[in-house]
Amino acid sequence: MKALLSTQVGGPETLVIEDIPSPEPGPGMVVVSVKAVGVNYPDVLIIEDKYQFKPPRPFSPGSEISGIVKSVGEGVKDLKVGDRVLGNIGSGGMREELLIEASRMVPIPDSMPYDEAAAFLMTYGTSYYGLKDRGFLKSGETLLVLGAAGGVGLAAVELGKAMGARVIAAASSQEKVDLAIAHGAESGVVYPHGPFDRDGQKALANLFKEACGPNGADVIYDGVGGDYAEASLRSIAWEGRFLVVGFPAGIPRLPLNLTLLKSCQVVGVFWGAAVARDPVAHQQNVKELLELYETGKIRPHVSEHFPLSRAGEAISHLASRKALGKVVVMMDDAR
Repeated sequence: MKALLSTQVGGPETLVIEDIPSPEPGPGMVVVSVKAVGVNYPDVLIIEDKYQFKPPRPFSPGSEISGIVKSVGEGVKDLKVGDRVLGNIGSGGMREELLIEASRMVPIPDSMPYDEAAAFLMTYGTSYYGLKDRGFLKSGETLLVLGAAGGVGLAAVELGKAMGARVIAAASSQEKVDLAIAHGAESGVVYPHGPFDRDGQKALANLFKEACGPNGADVIYDGVGGDYAEASLRSIAWEGRFLVVGFPAGIPRLPLNLTLLKSCQVVGVFWGAAVARDPVAHQQNVKELLELYETGKIRPHVSEHFPLSRAGEAISHLASRKALGKVVVMMDDAR
């Protein structure tokens, strides 16, 4: 079988496609014929050894997949050959066949195509955990989403709408804001490209304050970081919750006097670790997310598809921050 492999530390240009042996399932394991792989920002970091986890090389990037169960190992009872599944796997997805613990696979409805299934769990899982379990978002509250047209950002927009919030989308272009509005945001704001000096920071903060209104944002979903974090924090409501999700613009430093003045919380959102620590809560969230999908309240926006032979380009495209919604790598036989 073919696999995209990281054999050395570096950018997407260092990735190579090689033929490797097909796996066989051991006890509690399944082999999945991969049909689609979602591309996420951790894929950019993990091949450069900049992510929280550093798998031994050679490894395949790709942390979420969809496909068909090809074979099952001893003791597997909840899956059978032919089942359509999705899964969040950490890394290893960009290959034609994947050996994985059966417990990490989730059956998917017949109505869900493979590209949407591969674009589903990491983005919606992260955003739902953030908004529900860390931000305690309530119906009627105001939610400000930074990076609102990216994978997790657009998921946060849709989920915020489904949870009854007033959603304000913030993104780097009008095209991105318009996409977020089409997916449920009430309004949006286009922010300029950083970094910013002090005057630029003040202007950016005023931009967010005007967008949120006099009461501010009850929850801020920050999947951008950098200079945008402090500027958006200045627009937070009294006892608001600032969700730390990601740092494509850099790791910010927040002046803690702002948290005192608004009696607000700065809350980390580490979905992967939360899944490992509380799998029961994760399973309930996945159940609720699939129900939202089947009722049409959420649906991944897959903007571009790449074949496995161009998977490195898919990662480069995501790293450029030009992608709208999700980018997905498709296997040749996927339908």
